[in-house]
Amino acid sequence: MSLENRYEFVFLFDVKDGNPNGDPDAGNLPRVDAETGMGLVTDVCLKRKVRNFVELTQGDNPERKIFVKEKAVLNNLIDESHEQEEVKTKEKGEKTEAARQWMCKNYYDIRTFGAVMSTGKNAGQVRGPIQLTFSRSIDPIVASEHSITRMAVTTEKEAEAQSGDNRTMGRKFTVPYGLYRCHGFVSAHLANQTGFSDDDLELFWTAMMNMFDHDRSAARGEMNPRGLFVFKHASALGNAPAGELLKKIDVKLKETVEVARSPDDYELTMEAINVGGVELIQMHNYWQ
Repeated sequence: MSLENRYEFVFLFDVKDGNPNGDPDAGNLPRVDAETGMGLVTDVCLKRKVRNFVELTQGDNPERKIFVKEKAVLNNLIDESHEQEEVKTKEKGEKTEAARQWMCKNYYDIRTFGAVMSTGKNAGQVRGPIQLTFSRSIDPIVASEHSITRMAVTTEKEAEAQSGDNRTMGRKFTVPYGLYRCHGFVSAHLANQTGFSDDDLELFWTAMMNMFDHDRSAARGEMNPRGLFVFKHASALGNAPAGELLKKIDVKLKETVEVARSPDDYELTMEAINVGGVELIQMHNYWQ
């Protein structure tokens, strides 16, 4: 079923003793706003986790394949669209559009987040109906640096250099605790252009709530969703400005707490929505 409603949402998640999104250009340090000290997590980091969850749970569904995945050769996947009968039979000027439609139909992440597919035989470009902002921590974070050791080496040359002691040193960065906030937007108009459906949206909500449980690693510590607040409009165009709705959800450190170390150190308030045609759906609320 095609999407008939516009949505905005606030997604809250936290990290404890882990690195939620290292910056490879800064020695894999946790990403930080240099001026404010607030922690950052990129939109593509969260999209990667959504893609991984969909691939894990929907691998047998031919219409929910993942385009941008590990070790994928994207041009080969784009070229595949031009081998389909419904594309091959089109006139030259119509092949690109037919290929674009085929890619949207078969790849979940293309019809969800969009893609540039003009690098191969040309399947056009897609603007995805779901867009995410960078996630930003509620308070400044502190990146802790830890020295670690390994009781082994990788080559004989390294072993000789260690004079029989195969201990090697390394570094690891963690955030002791950080609560992050992300804003998201769902366009019904763009959804209808890509074929993104209500069922696809339900899968997206499921992925947002469960993706951290299937993305564990020693580097990430403990990461958990703490809140998913969805503003559903009664129309595709929308009934209120997104900025006015998103600020209805407010999270701040309790006055009695100096340094946050858990979600219990924060308090969440929700203002009433004084406009018709907008419904607030609390899909998850840790503080409730």
